[in-house]
This record gives sequence, structure tokens and C-alpha cells, in this order.
Amino acid sequence: MFFILATITAFSVGFLVTPILIQVLRKAKIGDVPGGRKIHKSFVPSMGGIGFFIAAAMTLLIWAWQFPLPDIKYILGGILFMFFVGLRDDIVELKASRKLLGQLMAVLLVVVLADIRIKTFHGFLGIEELPIAASYIFTTVVLLALTNGFNLIDGLDGLAGTIAIITLACLGGWFLVQGIESYALISFVFMGGILSFLAFNWHPAKIFMGDTGSLTIGFTLATLIVAFMEINEGLPSNTFLKFDSTFSISVALMIFPLYDMARVFTRRLLQGKGPMTPDKSHVHHFMMRMGLQHNQVALILGSLQFLMIVLAFTLRDYSDHIVLPILSVLVIFLGWRLDQVTVVYLKKKVELEPKVLELREMKAKKIKKVKIKTESLSESPVNLN
Repeated sequence: MFFILATITAFSVGFLVTPILIQVLRKAKIGDVPGGRKIHKSFVPSMGGIGFFIAAAMTLLIWAWQFPLPDIKYILGGILFMFFVGLRDDIVELKASRKLLGQLMAVLLVVVLADIRIKTFHGFLGIEELPIAASYIFTTVVLLALTNGFNLIDGLDGLAGTIAIITLACLGGWFLVQGIESYALISFVFMGGILSFLAFNWHPAKIFMGDTGSLTIGFTLATLIVAFMEINEGLPSNTFLKFDSTFSISVALMIFPLYDMARVFTRRLLQGKGPMTPDKSHVHHFMMRMGLQHNQVALILGSLQFLMIVLAFTLRDYSDHIVLPILSVLVIFLGWRLDQVTVVYLKKKVELEPKVLELREMKAKKIKKVKIKTESLSESPVNLN
């Protein structure tokens, strides 16, 4: 009941704050204008992350007092720092190097001060305990990759919010079962805040989350996933819901952002572009080209994310050497089929559309008809009576 009330509190605060935020941002003309890579058709306020961040912060002030502050203070500090990095980037765009530096500061709060890091591979790939320097470096890379991977999928109404809610619900439930109540509270509070935001971000979106929201959520998810990995590995072997395939379930929790990031970067590099060059090569762009609507794409990708988590959960008693290849092959196959289906659809669409010369002929005939009609009207006598 405690966690249900906390979730409801976050949802309620977010639901009250977000409409006010929309009006303020509209009046300040802070948002995204159509054009370029933007697929919306009118001005939409951005920086919606402010709404669910306020909701989460107020709810934590109300409900988190009973937990020892040292337990979560550095996590909350890192989330706060990442929020301001996203806020600064939304107001005045940061250079990539400065943006990365800001993200790195937030990551170091978690990795160094909170000591939330990947300390061992437990035999995966033949690697046991990591040297402390390797542990810090590897965890930092993982947190940055997960944070920015999530940031990249925020390009469609409702998509990022849907993926976040599914992952936070799974993490919150697991932490609660294992008695890690402070982490469960963070998961459920952010889930409630994002649910309220999703009510206004569902297609047609009245507000976007912006980097303020996507970086904050991405970093929160990344931190909780790394914490899950270490807590899970420390549990006794007969513990309920202990995963033998720790890496696999962690990948499954963020499998769509990770796959989309790897896919986009690979395509760009093969085309001779920089990996951070913006384009329309994301999975959701391909699905939109097939004629699907925003809400359909969000539901399909959210369902696939959930099914991958269920699959990893079903195979939890098997090692990462078995589960991770299964997940990887399945996801790569689905991505390959998506590309194939999209190409076939676009070819058929092009074949059905009138050719350029046909369009010119149709336009010429239309102009000729209008001209003849105009001439006939001008030649007809005018009846003055």
C-alpha cells in the first residue's frame, strides 16, 4: 500500500503540474518547430521532463523520509545533476563535449561516491572479479551508453515513456520482492510521474519530454539496472527471483534503446557518416514509413520490449552464455525483417504512385482545361438586363 500511494502521489502531482507547464512553455515559445528530422506537424512545447521531475521530487520529499539518506542521496544527487544537464541543453544547446562532461559528473556521483558499479562478471566470458580501475571505467561506459541510448529513442509520441514505464515497473517489483525498498520507491515514483506525462505525450502529443526528460529517465534507469546487477549477484543461490543470467536480463530491460543505438551507429558508419550525425534511420522512423501511426509504433515496440523481458525472465536459470546469444539473435533477426518489410512496402508504394512524367501531363491537362474554361467565359455575352 505504501508504494501504491507513492505512485499515485507522483501521478497526481504530475497530472496537475504538466498542463500548467504546457501553457508556460507555449507562452515562452519553448518547443519544437516542424521541419528537418521532426515528424510532427505543428509547434509542440518541449522540456516536459520538468513536469515528471517535479512530481518525482515532491513525492520523494513526502514518502522517502523513512529511508536512511546515505542509502540513496548520491543516486538522487546524480539524477538531479543529469536533470540540469538536460535542462541546460534544452534551453541553450550544449556542445557534444560539454554535454558528455556534464553527464560524466553525474555518473561519477553514482559510481565513485555511491559505489554502484559492476565489480565482477561472475565467469561470463571467462572473467571473474574486475580490477577496481576496470570496474570504474566499464561501469562509467555502461551508464553513459544506457543514458544516451534511451535519449536517442525519444523521437516519437509516447515511445520513450512507454519503454520507461515497462522497465521501471519490472525493476520496482523486483527491488520490492528483494526488500530493497529505497530503490523500489525511486522506481515507482518515477513510474508514476512518467505515467502522468504520458497522458499528455500520447499521440497527438501536447508536450515533448526533451533532453530534460530523456536524459533524466535514461540515467535513472541505467543506475537502477547497474544496482540490480550487483544486488542480484550477491543473493544466495536459492533466493526467489535470483537470475543466473544477470547480464541478459539487464540487457533485456533496455534492449530496444541498446539495439536502436547500435543499429543507427552501425548504419551511419557504413555510410561514411559520424555516429552522432542526426538522421531518420531509427527503428521508429522505418515503422512510420510503413504507414503506422505514432501510437501503433509505441505499442508495438513497447510490447516487443516486454516480451524480451519475459523471455529473459523465463530463461533466468540458464547462464548468460546461453541467454544472451538467444536474445541477440532474436533481436537482430527482427531488425533484419523490419528492414526487409519496409523496403518491400516502399517499393510497392512507389509503384502505385504516379510517375513524374505522368504528374506533369496531368498538371498540363488541368491547366489547359482551366484556360479553355476561362476563355469561354470571357467570350460569352454579358446580359445587362
